Amino acid sequence: MTILALDDEKIALEGLVSAIQEAEPSAAVFSFRKPAEALEFCRKTLCEVAFLDIQMRGLSGVELAKEIKIINPEINIIFATGYTDYRGEAFELHASGYLVKPVTLEKVRRELDNLRRPVQPERKNRVRFQAFGNFEVFVDEQPVKFRYDKTKELLAYLVDRTGALCTNGEIMAVLWSDEKHSEYLRSLKKDLIDTLTLGGCGDVISKQWGKIGIVREKVDCDYFDWLDSKISAVNLYRGEYMTQYSWGEFTNARIIGETK
Repeated sequence: MTILALDDEKIALEGLVSAIQEAEPSAAVFSFRKPAEALEFCRKTLCEVAFLDIQMRGLSGVELAKEIKIINPEINIIFATGYTDYRGEAFELHASGYLVKPVTLEKVRRELDNLRRPVQPERKNRVRFQAFGNFEVFVDEQPVKFRYDKTKELLAYLVDRTGALCTNGEIMAVLWSDEKHSEYLRSLKKDLIDTLTLGGCGDVISKQWGKIGIVREKVDCDYFDWLDSKISAVNLYRGEYMTQYSWGEFTNARIIGETK
């Protein structure tokens, strides 16, 4: 979950951020004291929740909320203020909540538990692939080591194909630019399956005669989440995709094109 916190008073902002982090330890919390900076952040980063003070110098919290909702209509706006006479404006904006200061853990937790647009919890499979940046493989959050370095590249390509069954010819054309490595590919497949099976998760690989792929629903992957338009994955992408493999540049170019 990505959360924005805004208050122009330093001590109040620190208290708000502390309460949010205690209530939702896994959330990414971004704090601001200037409404203009918070608005600029929202233009670049999709947030699911925004805690906004109302009475601030310059742009008020209500005015800022209107601007933010133009950028991201699905965001949950929660006003955090020492005043109760803005409830009407909050209602008109379809705000998710209205938190009266002093901010406490209990108040923040109550608002997050009752969001107007609930944030779906991230699924957790035992196998996780990291595609943004360098490609990495984890089982139970521990990095996986294969016998051959090329096995990891084979798996990376299967991830890039997002669950499609890939033929031996297709794989060899990508990994070696020709089809003269059938024996080596057979060794890579065995290494892949044996290593994952040893970790108790061999079922994430699907095989047919002359074809192999991953079972997408049994793994977690930042790229798959990006394809599903999940905010957390959109925020994770920094312009890099499977950087150690040259063939990954084609997918990265497509991601950049669709991100603009």
